[in-house]
Amino acid sequence: MTHVEDELNSQPECWSRAVAEAAAHARALPAAGERVALVGCGTSYFMAQAAALLRERARQGETDAFAASEFPYGRAYDRVVALTRSGTTTEVLDLLGALRGRTRTTAITADPDTPVMSAADDLVVLDFADERSVVQTRFATTALTLLRAHLGLPVDGAVADARTALEAPLPEGVVGSDQFTFLGRGWTVGLAHEAALKMREAALAWSEGYPAMEYRHGPISVTTRGTVTWMFGRAPDGLAEQVRGTGATWVAGRLDPLAELVRVQRLAVAVAAARGLDPDRPRHLTRSVILDPTP
Repeated sequence: MTHVEDELNSQPECWSRAVAEAAAHARALPAAGERVALVGCGTSYFMAQAAALLRERARQGETDAFAASEFPYGRAYDRVVALTRSGTTTEVLDLLGALRGRTRTTAITADPDTPVMSAADDLVVLDFADERSVVQTRFATTALTLLRAHLGLPVDGAVADARTALEAPLPEGVVGSDQFTFLGRGWTVGLAHEAALKMREAALAWSEGYPAMEYRHGPISVTTRGTVTWMFGRAPDGLAEQVRGTGATWVAGRLDPLAELVRVQRLAVAVAAARGLDPDRPRHLTRSVILDPTP
């Protein structure tokens, strides 16, 4: 079993522990009414997108999400929350350093024994969800589960659905597909982007993620019989029929959207195996992006 498989299979237990520990981390996480920005890189950025929409939907306060490298320094926030599995990512550390003394910062990380310990004002450590793999699975979803629980949102169903996602067979015929498109609405748009990233990283697959309503505005033109179009959450009226009309395979996500992401993680591993690839050794990637200082 690869590291990725082992780690993605442990997600129900990791999510349950995050829920149990959410109250202990409350002071380090955004309070209701604070103006907040969530930042990250790659997978962490997509989790930040999902969490920001969930927080606003819960009426906890204005919340934005940015790639750490694209943070708008001219905006004022009460708190900036950085998601960083490794605690060493250059763009995140640069941002936290620039905000020191100006804005309260929190880092959610898997490894506190890294530069992020001194870079952020507050720290949330999810070391039980740390990973050996380059491809992120359980840390990202556990961090999002923690934030969902902190917002007071129900998550027991998500944990149960994650177990179902690990046990149920994948949709018939999808492993041999040539193209994968993932769609979301609201907070699940971030999950759709993350699902596409997993397919690219682990399986070198042609994969894309879009807001569901935007899919009709161009991207559907490349959809064909070799395409799998996978929906996170409830689909817009008529979209499933329109996709099936192209000859593509339509997959309706019926589980909690975060559990649907677990299904896609499994799919990425299965496609990698079918293509003779090792998902623990993604091409051109390392566990953390650490950039050389500019001369």
